[in-house]
Amino acid sequence: MSEHKTVTIPDVKAISVIGLPVAVTTYQKAIDWIKVAARSGDRAYAVEAANTHVAALARHEKSFGEAMAKFDLITPDGMPLVWSVNRQLEEKEKLTDRVYGPTLMLKTIESTQGETALKHFLFGGKQSTLDKLQERFAKDHPDSVIAGAYSPPFGDWPEDEFDRICKKIRESGANLVWVGLGCPKQERWIAKHKDQLPPAVYFGIGAAFAFHAGEVKQAPAWVQKYGIEWFYRLCKEPRRLFKRYFTYNTLFLYHYIKGK
Repeated sequence: MSEHKTVTIPDVKAISVIGLPVAVTTYQKAIDWIKVAARSGDRAYAVEAANTHVAALARHEKSFGEAMAKFDLITPDGMPLVWSVNRQLEEKEKLTDRVYGPTLMLKTIESTQGETALKHFLFGGKQSTLDKLQERFAKDHPDSVIAGAYSPPFGDWPEDEFDRICKKIRESGANLVWVGLGCPKQERWIAKHKDQLPPAVYFGIGAAFAFHAGEVKQAPAWVQKYGIEWFYRLCKEPRRLFKRYFTYNTLFLYHYIKGK
């Protein structure tokens, strides 16, 4: 059995946004934290890039709130969360940008180039999506290690599926695991199994797989900057996203105003 040195995981200041502890962090600070946690090898760590949907669902639904309470680092993925955090900070502490999940994924993979002790695993999505991701990352970041990928069965999983997933992650040697099962399934899965998962950092990464595989187009930078990416995505996928955005954006505003 391998031994791991005791590593001190740095504390990250968090601000409550309708009850969700959102980290006051930047891309670089988040990546620095992630690398320390990944190298520690002592347990599973959970990272989430949270938007208004995640925050409102955590506040509205007790079981999801309990799941999010098990996450170690929650970054402000959406601009409304950045604005909410900044209203509670002094001028010198205020954030100038969000820490957007898909970009955090790319920057983390890029930052591990040449660091063979840091290995990535892609879990979730269709096999065709994973193939595209591996091809892209091999081309764009050839010195980063994508140690493995696994597409779980569609629909209900067999009883031994969790053991199979853990075996694949463990055998790959990965300590950075990107989980693309869709929100809120991926967050619930990480939280439920956190104590049984192989030591690594697990990311709830949602639509990042589809974005980086070129299957879904991301919003232009100016749309993201002004916090209306939700409207752009709604226009692209109205049937799938209308209920989510209408319900949870409204709930976020309700709880935020009520809290004020």
